[in-house]
Amino acid sequence: MKQVALLACLAAVWTADPANSEDAKLSQPAAKVNGQVIPEAAVERGLRLVSPEARDKARKDILEFLIDLTLLDQYVIQQGFTVSEEELESRLKEIKEELGKTGRDYASTLKALMISEEELKQQLAGTLRWEKFLEAKATDKRLIEFFVVRKDWFDGSQVRARHILAAVPDDADAKTWQAAQTKIAALKKQIEGRIAERSAKLDPKLDPLRRAEAQLQIAEEVFAEAACDSDCPSKKNGGELGWFPRRGVMAEAFAQAAFALKPGEMAGPVETEFGYHLILCTGREPGKEVKFEEVKQFVRLAYSDWLRFDLLPHLRKAARIEIMPPPPR
Repeated sequence: MKQVALLACLAAVWTADPANSEDAKLSQPAAKVNGQVIPEAAVERGLRLVSPEARDKARKDILEFLIDLTLLDQYVIQQGFTVSEEELESRLKEIKEELGKTGRDYASTLKALMISEEELKQQLAGTLRWEKFLEAKATDKRLIEFFVVRKDWFDGSQVRARHILAAVPDDADAKTWQAAQTKIAALKKQIEGRIAERSAKLDPKLDPLRRAEAQLQIAEEVFAEAACDSDCPSKKNGGELGWFPRRGVMAEAFAQAAFALKPGEMAGPVETEFGYHLILCTGREPGKEVKFEEVKQFVRLAYSDWLRFDLLPHLRKAARIEIMPPPPR
């Protein structure tokens, strides 16, 4: 089912044949990446199931995703990774066979998705090039090194936290981002002051364990009170986020900051795509001991994601990216 899943996943962003498009506007460029065109049709395909009120944000997200894919593929090609016609035909054969197992006809599926076989080959070529690049990079030595310093990514470790968000709109300028950062920094000082004030009133005869428990309770209470100013719906519950693992749930910067804390400690301002956060760690649950061979496939997937995110900032900085205005509706 792997190839069928790939086909379904990429269908949302594949480019329709402009000659068969119902609207000529779909053949116009939505963006250019180092001169390579991303057609409006590719963006429109990703918007098919998006509600009208959410289209503006979704369009931006889809276009950014397509730009990232294009940059990565350009980089991999520059590194000398190529795909032969035989390799493409082999992958196409796998897709046809897997579609057949599910009772679906290959030609009818492409027609329903409005994707030509040539377009499918282009996308598969990009996928195969990345797989070859990853195979060259993800040696056992590198994966083991990656695993050793990130064991909490794979051992089931969890953190419980609360947060306060100063949200920043998608189209915000640097001044707005700075204001949000300043707000969170000031709020952190206020909360720290209130916690210190209340903690000073604790019974000095408390043993260390009970004092730590009492101080954590104070921190949670003060933080929950301040969370009423948060821009996240979690403010209704005092900023409570519950338990979450190191990766796969929270934004990377948020998870990294949260997992660096001990219960009762705060971090912030922490920047994510949503704005700036103030994070209070309220609990930690250690994972179980795992060996590399037991989680090797998950390490490889995580390394692939990490490699993409590591490359993209550098590729974007050096790239010529032109984003065109969306066509009128």
